[in-house]
Amino acid sequence: MPKNIEGFSKFNKEQKVNWIASTFFSDQQQATRLLKKYWNTDLQLQKLHDDFIENTITNFYLPLGVAPNFLINQKYYAIPMAVEESSVVAAASNAAKFWENRGGFKTQVINTEKTGQVHFLFKGDKQKLLHFFNYIKPKLIVQTDSITKNMRKRGGGILDIELKDKTHAHPNYYQLHATFDTLDAMGANFINSCLEQFAKTLQKEAHNNLAFSDEDNLEIIMSIVSNYAPNCLVKASVSCPIEALSEKGVDGLEFARKFQAAVSIANVEPYRAVTHNKGVMNGVDAVIIATGNDFRAVEAGAHAYAVKNGQYKSLTNASINNGVFKFWIEIPITLGTVGGLTALHPLARLCLEMLDNPSAKQLMQIVAVAGLAQNFAAIRSLITTGIQKGHMKMHLKNILNQLKATKTETEKVIAQFGNQTISHKAVCDFVEKIRS
Repeated sequence: MPKNIEGFSKFNKEQKVNWIASTFFSDQQQATRLLKKYWNTDLQLQKLHDDFIENTITNFYLPLGVAPNFLINQKYYAIPMAVEESSVVAAASNAAKFWENRGGFKTQVINTEKTGQVHFLFKGDKQKLLHFFNYIKPKLIVQTDSITKNMRKRGGGILDIELKDKTHAHPNYYQLHATFDTLDAMGANFINSCLEQFAKTLQKEAHNNLAFSDEDNLEIIMSIVSNYAPNCLVKASVSCPIEALSEKGVDGLEFARKFQAAVSIANVEPYRAVTHNKGVMNGVDAVIIATGNDFRAVEAGAHAYAVKNGQYKSLTNASINNGVFKFWIEIPITLGTVGGLTALHPLARLCLEMLDNPSAKQLMQIVAVAGLAQNFAAIRSLITTGIQKGHMKMHLKNILNQLKATKTETEKVIAQFGNQTISHKAVCDFVEKIRS
């Protein structure tokens, strides 16, 4: 029976591994060997990884692949993607190749505004609070000068602070709603530091304001950046004449119509929209992880954006006008190219260099393209050959690895299933037949 432990964080890594292995595994030696197998032999590099998080016991590796031939605004990119799912990199590469000769991808950053809030309760008169806020607003900004100095030198900083009345949603609930431009930094730490200073100033000024009584009771609840950034928005698109979509016996007009219908279905059917957008995020997340950014923040913000009008919908859109097919995405993406893991993780630095050391705005555009390409590839498969044919071919390697297939067995399986629909059971049965 597993037991609790005191002072685990003070153990060295070897002690942590030994306790984990002896407490949770029937074969302690095997578990220990496996955990230690993934330690980096470069001790300096291992220490760097150990310091990223607390209670490190080993490293968990993801494959890092590259999707080449992305033509974005007339410039070629090989996009790094860290992902474990079969077919993601292949699908992105195929989409890049498809659009390379059809004008490539076009992108633009619409806005880079990020948001944070100070949440507080106030029991007094609303007009009195509004008058008080208008009086102290300049002080809120001035008293963050030491925090914002360097960011302001680079052209960023605090954009605005608003007082928002949320009492209709929760009793006595108000917020300071602040907007920021953090330039090439993701900016969460910068924003949170500003917000916490806002809260201190707000509390202090309220306490010293003679217009407020004890009954007014201004109480700070929390100060925190928001990962919903609908005004940190980027657009990516592809377009071509409908006849240019014709290939391998597929009629361009039929393809365009079915493709547009597939996107429209994702706009009206949430069950489809969730899977549709998951395909977008396959591409988005893979590039974000490879460049040392926070994929969870972008995921949360993107899905919130998909439901901004009250129903969960597609993040992508398609149209057919005057003989031209167009496919595009508008998505909020908050990224950084300086600070955090982007500066610390050697492979993140390498991936950013592979992308020609982009600014945050440029990286937003590359990430949006990866999401659009992945979604295009998925829909293209769905409306033509079906999703399983390509996906299961890529998954075949995983199945064979699970079965520990020999080189000869692998060759026979590939020959057998070359033009067949692949299933896990069918492959297992065939390998068993070979072995018997």
